[in-house]
Amino acid sequence: MKTNISTFFIALFFIFSSTAIAQDIEFNNGKKYVLGDITVTGNTTFSPQTVVTYSGLRKGEEITIPGETISNALKKLWKSNLFSSIDIYLVKTEGDTAYLEIVLVDLPELNEVTIKGVKKSKTETLIKDNKLTKGVKVTQNLLATTQNYLTNKYRKEGFYNTKVTINTTEVVDSIQKSRVNMIINIDKENKVKVEKIAFNGNDKISDKKLRKAMKNTKQKNPIRLLKRSKYIKDDYKEDLVSIIDKYKENGYRDARIISDSIITNNDNTISININLEEGEKYTFGKITFVGNSVYTDQQLNSVLRIKEGETYNGVELKKRIADDSKPDADDLTNLYQNSGYLFSSINPVEVSADGNVIDMEIRISEGKPAYFNNVTVVGNDKTNDHVIYRELRTRPGQLYSKLDVIRTIRELGQLGFFDAQLLTPNFKNPNPNDGTLDMEYSVVERGASQIELQGGYGGGGFIGTLGLSFNNFAIKDIFKKEAYKPVPSGDGQSLALRLQASRFYQTYSFSFTEPWLGGKRPVQLSTSLSHTKQFLYNPITRDADKSKRFNITGISVGLAKRLSVPDDYFTLSQAVSFQHYNLKNYNTGLFTFGNGYSNNLSYTIGLSRNNTFTDPIYPMGGSNFSVSAKLSLPYSLLNSIDYKALNEERDALDPTDTDDFKRMGEIDQERYKWLEFYKVKFKADWYTRIVDKLVIKSGLEFGFLGAYNNDRGVIPFERFFVGGDGLGNYSLDGRESIALRGYPNQSLSSQDGGTIYNKFSLELRYPITLGQSAKIYALGFIEGGASFDNFRDYNPFTINRSAGLGLRIFMPAFGLLGIDFGHGFDALPGQTVKNGWETHFIIGQQF
Repeated sequence: MKTNISTFFIALFFIFSSTAIAQDIEFNNGKKYVLGDITVTGNTTFSPQTVVTYSGLRKGEEITIPGETISNALKKLWKSNLFSSIDIYLVKTEGDTAYLEIVLVDLPELNEVTIKGVKKSKTETLIKDNKLTKGVKVTQNLLATTQNYLTNKYRKEGFYNTKVTINTTEVVDSIQKSRVNMIINIDKENKVKVEKIAFNGNDKISDKKLRKAMKNTKQKNPIRLLKRSKYIKDDYKEDLVSIIDKYKENGYRDARIISDSIITNNDNTISININLEEGEKYTFGKITFVGNSVYTDQQLNSVLRIKEGETYNGVELKKRIADDSKPDADDLTNLYQNSGYLFSSINPVEVSADGNVIDMEIRISEGKPAYFNNVTVVGNDKTNDHVIYRELRTRPGQLYSKLDVIRTIRELGQLGFFDAQLLTPNFKNPNPNDGTLDMEYSVVERGASQIELQGGYGGGGFIGTLGLSFNNFAIKDIFKKEAYKPVPSGDGQSLALRLQASRFYQTYSFSFTEPWLGGKRPVQLSTSLSHTKQFLYNPITRDADKSKRFNITGISVGLAKRLSVPDDYFTLSQAVSFQHYNLKNYNTGLFTFGNGYSNNLSYTIGLSRNNTFTDPIYPMGGSNFSVSAKLSLPYSLLNSIDYKALNEERDALDPTDTDDFKRMGEIDQERYKWLEFYKVKFKADWYTRIVDKLVIKSGLEFGFLGAYNNDRGVIPFERFFVGGDGLGNYSLDGRESIALRGYPNQSLSSQDGGTIYNKFSLELRYPITLGQSAKIYALGFIEGGASFDNFRDYNPFTINRSAGLGLRIFMPAFGLLGIDFGHGFDALPGQTVKNGWETHFIIGQQF
């Protein structure tokens, strides 16, 4: 009889069931043999040489049967996860030589997977998540892991009664391999809703307040919209902790949950019963600091902000010492870490609780101040090192500051060259004894260049647009052939080219920005050049009459400097711009002169402050405000023209008379030869994180266009046009398009535009994904605004209101794209019925 040696190791490894008769052999326990031939049989596709080599058995070696050598061979073969059955037989012995046989059965390979019970669109993701690729070995572990993953996945989504069954069937074909098809049945049933949450033993805190403390698990309430009632086990466990935290916040530090139970109701809902023991209420007693030498007790108390006699609040005490939810929180840990004490530790210890009054010791181990040793950046393949290093707030030899690390991450994110969600500061080689550490910033680059290629119908014909924007340009390499990959990049400069054309107009623009002029200071140089041709519509030919045109040529140069006072989030900007308006046979309502020109030379000064958090596409905190004034020279003070007399003469003329109309044009030409005006604008946005990544953006805008000389009047250029998507297409006269969704473009202003406007907005945002390849978020908004022809009519509370929903998609190659569905609640000027729904497509801008 051939002997199954593996049965000797059943207690250590596996149960073997196969036996077969070969010949009668007297089996001797613990006898030594020289290993002869090893044969491999069974249902396996692996070659005998491969199996023997992997087992570790070698012909000619001395082995003990039974012994450790056979045991190790079994271990190696099982660890391969390639076989469903493994047996090692002693076939025969000849003197001191033993002959072995390894009998194997291969694990079946996966042929195809069928998933039932979910939408077909979801199956591919489920197969990928569980690595159910064709050819993978089907082990019991694979089946169990897949079943557990799917069960937990849908239970986390509220399908508490989810059942997953997995069956395999053999594939019969000409291939010799053992293969199986896998059929996965997912029965999610209905989502389990919580009918009622009941508390027992709570006298000090009401059921209502305890339910409110449970942020994730809610009982059914038909009027609640944002948080649906569903049971998810992990979330429920978190909520039990939140209940105890609620007691700790109110002084009941000994509160505990005695038991909790879940009752299944007949209508597929559940009820939750929670039994509590509240304990007694405590107050803070004396709080003393131990081990502090850097800061006085008074300074530490000003940060701790807890006084003797206040209700004991363990949750707040923990936050005042180290608030993990806010990296820049005003707490004791950050107080030390922002002063260089990276290796400090702060521990609160209760030293007495007599009479329900808790005396505390805040024990502080300050350690040595820490200094940065090496500061490095990894992950930047395109962006040159100096572009990154000039933004770093942490330098070698500098005292460690957590605030500087956080600020560095923000500055790198604001550059727009890296994925802000993947920026990571890595602490390397911290040495408490020497007081040093290395800092490594890990960045992941994203495409900084964008292309805009679009076509559409508007303005009486087809409009084509081609735009190229290079946001990490390197102009110094523009003549280096090897630098075109596809364009010279890496120096952080911006270069943009844009062409837009239709039958009726053509627009060309070029702009360039250098953010660090000279490379030493954050002084930004910006330049732009544009030219527009507008042709008059011929109603007879229904085409553009190119003999009648209106040209605008503009150039601007600006400097913006980052300030250090009041803080370095402030930027002071200044710019000088010039626009030349030239008309030839262009008679419209805009001017009374069809031949002539106007010049617009102006100076703009602005102050802005932007401390929004890290990701410029989806800020989750901070604010951004700007105020600016655009001023022309007071020409009416420098010349001797009597504009009052000109106005009186103009008012006396008859526009229907040819000579009078010509004279009116001459007067207007004189008034607008050099444009005289001042323009003040203010804009502010605040971003507030509500919970997780849910963010509220609130905004306020105001603009006013005025005249130095009322007799000269407000110019017909530079005006405000409110309504629609805010895109500036077909705006040729220096006007500003102000977005107000829910209404047609520029519909809420008079024909000539407003001289004053205001706008208020509130937007709720939540991200669908903030991945590297695309950032997508949904939004809901309410907003209102209006424009007015003069300051006398201005009323900030007379606004056009709207609300709606939208979606934004940011892809590095194409910039920001979006769609909004807005409902206008008020009528357009001159109408009596509310405007209703409007659809807006957003390209290349962000509200």
